Amino acid sequence: MKKKLGLTSKIFIGILLGAILGLILKGMPDSTFKNTILLNGILKVMGSGFITAIKMLVVPLVFVSLVCGSSSMGDVKKLGRIGIKTLCFYLITTAVAITLALGIGKLINPGIGLDMSSLITQKPTIGESKSLVDIVLGMIPANPIQSLASGEMLQIIVFSLLLGIAISMVGKKAEPIKNLFESANEICMKMVSIIMLLAPYGVFALITNTFATTGFDAIFSLLKYMFAVSLTLVLQAFVVYASMVKLSTGLKLKPFFKKFASVAAVTFSTASSNAALPLTIESMEEIGVDNSVASFTLPLGATINMDGTAIMQGVACIFISQLYGIDLGINALLTIILTATLASVGTAGVPGVGMITLSMVLTSVGLPLEGIGLIMGVDRLLDMARTTVNVMGDCACTLVVSNSEGEFNKDMYYGKDCNNLNKLSESELNKDMHQDEDCNNLNELVD
Repeated sequence: MKKKLGLTSKIFIGILLGAILGLILKGMPDSTFKNTILLNGILKVMGSGFITAIKMLVVPLVFVSLVCGSSSMGDVKKLGRIGIKTLCFYLITTAVAITLALGIGKLINPGIGLDMSSLITQKPTIGESKSLVDIVLGMIPANPIQSLASGEMLQIIVFSLLLGIAISMVGKKAEPIKNLFESANEICMKMVSIIMLLAPYGVFALITNTFATTGFDAIFSLLKYMFAVSLTLVLQAFVVYASMVKLSTGLKLKPFFKKFASVAAVTFSTASSNAALPLTIESMEEIGVDNSVASFTLPLGATINMDGTAIMQGVACIFISQLYGIDLGINALLTIILTATLASVGTAGVPGVGMITLSMVLTSVGLPLEGIGLIMGVDRLLDMARTTVNVMGDCACTLVVSNSEGEFNKDMYYGKDCNNLNKLSESELNKDMHQDEDCNNLNELVD
């Protein structure tokens, strides 16, 4: 029986065929068939249609998934200090990740040398005249319905989070609304899956158009983009997380990374935080984290901690802005940091959602969404790496929080044989219990 090709394989085939056709068209003289029928006809419908389909899902997906993500945090109230520490850790590391990504992007300049400004379908608008105060005030929606209709992303995020938290606080009476949003979230995920079935054809058209216009220059820029994302992921994992664990706990890092290796094998192969969650919880408990902490911080992290995804979004914003010759000022960079950090709450762990949340971040600063077509070609490889970083952040947070709460066993962390000690203690306890029973029986006999 023939094995069916997966979506990733189809996308790679689309990239390869698109690059080949694009280079062929690049070498062909201008004609009605090339320019009107192919580039501005069939390929434009396929490519632009795919981008428009992604745009269609952005607002409903963000709204519904954020409400679901924030409404599931009812345990934060119950767990008190643990909840606050966990949320602070996740939000801070996500903000650090996106800031680091923007810095590395500016340093490497992956989009410099490839001019795609001629491919912009509409003029981007970036509100550089707004002050930081205006940006913060602009996050509060005066009319949430209008914000949803006009696609004001920061306002949608704030309203979604507030609604989700309110549902969580109301509790049992809000269960019908919560169930409604969870059902809507499932529907949105299914819509994403349907749209992603068109990805190979959309990517084929977009890549063909890119190579027909730019030739081999696109390959070099893509390699620089991949290097920038990979470098930032490595820095986040082995500098940011390692430093936070070391400074907060004083523990040696080798046992942590050694144990995480088994989790990384699953996250890298599946590109899914949720798929690795059972193994992640088990692994953290095996190195001394109490279940009461791990069972809260890790599922919450799988929902709201998306540092690797934020890194991709940061580098992609720099990459796309440079491709189209658009300068991002300080206000635009701050908007990207705010949007990507807040958008990490509730981001679903399914294929294709990373690209849709990227389109949300791009929309927040008015960057052209057409650049996504170029990035999608290499996204699957980077997705596996950034998912691994996401889960490493969850584990680092769990270790830091459990240690600060005194719910951590250092002997287990360093691999000392506590099992034999526990078994010995249990056998001694059973022996004492038997002795007590014998004494009781003897006393009853004497009586």
